[in-house]
Amino acid sequence: MSDSLSTVQDQADTLRNISNTAKSSDEQNSRQSTRVYAITSGKGGVGKTAVVANTATAMAQMGKKVLILDADLGLANIDVVFGIAPRYNLNHFFAGEQDLSTILATGPHGIKILPAGSGVQNFTRLDSKQKLRLLDGLDEMHNDFDFVLIDTEAGISENVTYFNTAAQEILVVTTPDPTAITDAYALMKLLSTQYHEKRFNLVVNQVRNENEALDVYRKLTMVSNRYLEISIDFLGSIPADKQMTDAIRKQRVIVDLHPSSKISTAFEALAATICSEQAVSSPKGGVQFFWRRLLDMGGKG
Repeated sequence: MSDSLSTVQDQADTLRNISNTAKSSDEQNSRQSTRVYAITSGKGGVGKTAVVANTATAMAQMGKKVLILDADLGLANIDVVFGIAPRYNLNHFFAGEQDLSTILATGPHGIKILPAGSGVQNFTRLDSKQKLRLLDGLDEMHNDFDFVLIDTEAGISENVTYFNTAAQEILVVTTPDPTAITDAYALMKLLSTQYHEKRFNLVVNQVRNENEALDVYRKLTMVSNRYLEISIDFLGSIPADKQMTDAIRKQRVIVDLHPSSKISTAFEALAATICSEQAVSSPKGGVQFFWRRLLDMGGKG
């Protein structure tokens, strides 16, 4: 097992360091453009929203401008994690009551949040007028951010595939729990076989140690290599920490509440890894193309 884990570690290190092999002008240009990550999971309860909030905060502490799009329409709780109470949300926008810039909420360290609001309609069900209005508003802010992090719903609903197939990068969050691993694989299988997604990033949350995370990565890699034509990039792991419960209760992100903790260090490492990754040339294009692709995919209203 130790040899296997060593091999997996080597693979993870290789994948993680691909972006550091060249410092071309193209790479520098890519880092200046907005990067769009869909943060997703096969099932609920894996800490996906906490990963989004803490990674965004760590990015902001590094000087990055971050926008979080709360696309978890069932729960819409990113604002709760940050302890803020947005006055407006997308319901007000779609009702024609507020502009997009008005409903943007500000979190810690200048993070901007586009709150969904409970009960907001499925993005795939927007009519043509709503899509065009949303596109105009999003286009106005497309150069304002270094990263857009989309907190998707858990599972494999139409809304989940909608955001994952539009984003430039897909980051799957799972835990060592066998059902979470199975559901993470099911999500990647769906996105691969039905939507032709071939590249995935993986973060293993709530682990006892790094070897446990690498074992999850090994299992997913082995089964995907056998049945799917995809690549999985292991971005890191987040340790289980009882202080997370305290942070959630206090509506504070743990990287602010307990900045010297092991879990905060892990979130900072994850943020640094994402920020250092070279943008991969992809037909998905830049953030403008993301917004347009996102709304075009909803069908013709």
